[in-house]
Amino acid sequence: MPFLGQDWRSPGWSWIKTEDGWRRYESWSQELEREHDHCSINHSIILNSEDEEIFNNEEQEYASKKRKKDHFRNDRNTQCFYREKWIYVHKESTRERHSYCTLGEAFNRLDFSSAIQDIRRFNYVVRLLQLIAKSQLTSLSGVAQKNYFNILDKIVQKVLDDHQNPRLIKNLLQDLSSTLCILIRGEGKSVLVGNINIWICRLETILTWQQQLQNLQMTKHVDSGLTLSDLPLHVLSNILHRLSDGWDVVTLGQVTPALSALSEDRQLWRKLCLYHFADKQFCRHLVLSEEGHVEWKLTYFALQKYYPTREQYGDTLHFCRHCSILFWKDCRLALLFKDSGHPCTAANPDSCFMPVSPQHFIDLFKF
Repeated sequence: MPFLGQDWRSPGWSWIKTEDGWRRYESWSQELEREHDHCSINHSIILNSEDEEIFNNEEQEYASKKRKKDHFRNDRNTQCFYREKWIYVHKESTRERHSYCTLGEAFNRLDFSSAIQDIRRFNYVVRLLQLIAKSQLTSLSGVAQKNYFNILDKIVQKVLDDHQNPRLIKNLLQDLSSTLCILIRGEGKSVLVGNINIWICRLETILTWQQQLQNLQMTKHVDSGLTLSDLPLHVLSNILHRLSDGWDVVTLGQVTPALSALSEDRQLWRKLCLYHFADKQFCRHLVLSEEGHVEWKLTYFALQKYYPTREQYGDTLHFCRHCSILFWKDCRLALLFKDSGHPCTAANPDSCFMPVSPQHFIDLFKF
């Protein structure tokens, strides 16, 4: 029975023993090379034919489509929003609908990207992103997470450009970085959609944003017109009394000496305590001075550590109880054209609307 062997003196050739003696044959590698050369010749003959131009055009078109597709996938600023003003919130499958709406789907479809450009909705969107960062980040799909960070990128760039609301964004980034650190350290114990390196890059991006906000310098505008210093004291006091956030009062008090004195008004801080907290709450954490007077400013910040403050927004999402639709309500269109913001079938649509707080928005999708 013949056997196959490899001659070390003749690479690429095989020897086989027969009755007539040893004979040398080409190895399989040389046969493949010969077939490849033959195919190359045939291929060149095909390309030299009349169909060469068609072949090249199709190849270039395919390469162009592939580049566009790769660019779409790799571009982190590419958003997958529908930019819809309203969505139907269905929590279970029915005979008509064989699906349900999730938090990620609502986040993708509602127009949050344009909402951050509206000063009335900016704080609302930031607070919603903060609540998602604390507890709902892992429940988002991969597309929703990508859109989440795209919106966050837009928010940070907006703050760096117009120098407004940096404190809100700092708090948001702090909560988000803490959550990501816990999730990355607990890899394997928590559900992270995507490669771990993607999340590490996102965390590094957040740290970069935090550094940029830390180095943010407020530019002083040179204007020969009317300034806060020119306003009467009772007008300045009225401005301070219209603020609902204690930190905003402290920040505004740092602008001028007159505002600094007005921001220490005891009645102002007493009003804030009564607005945000119940009587039983602030009675348990009263801060008294040596003379026995209530230090309302210190009491406010002491209560803030134990209880959440009342949230107040210029504009929010609304929910229609009749249609089960979540939508942005444009007050200007509602006044001019009687537009309810969605195709409502109720006889009296306004009686069915209810504002949706950021926490209520998340609770809508807890099944």
